Amino acid sequence: MTNQSHRLERDDLGSLVLIDHAGTRHVGVYPVRAFPITAIEAGIGLMDSSGKELCWFPDTASIPQNELELIQAELATREFMPVIERIVKVSTFATPSIWDIQTDRGPTRIRLKGEEDIRRISGNTLLISDANGLQFLIKDSTALDKGSKKLLDRFR
Repeated sequence: MTNQSHRLERDDLGSLVLIDHAGTRHVGVYPVRAFPITAIEAGIGLMDSSGKELCWFPDTASIPQNELELIQAELATREFMPVIERIVKVSTFATPSIWDIQTDRGPTRIRLKGEEDIRRISGNTLLISDANGLQFLIKDSTALDKGSKKLLDRFR
């Protein structure tokens, strides 16, 4: 179903509710990005509790502002991918190693098991998986400060 004639709201329990063009209420819908790392503004689907797509938006510009705010709030509770802004220090240039990093959510320490845990997603975008399975994003490795780039280059 495309985004023709529907309404999105929250119920009294805080769940997202999609009221489709036929007036059917779908309680507990959740948004899913088509490209959560490489094109976050493109393609968002609203899914029902069984994973069936109920509504599709080709991009965020096609979503009415009040609904976009609901979708973004819901995505914020579901998505957790801190962005690495700076690599402060690494314990050793061999793996496993401990990294002290600065993220968009504050400072933290991660453990890198192996060099294969640093993956290029597209262009200069990197995805780093720590030993606990958490994912950290470097949006543009060329935009990091000189010290961070130097540390990162030792592992790629």
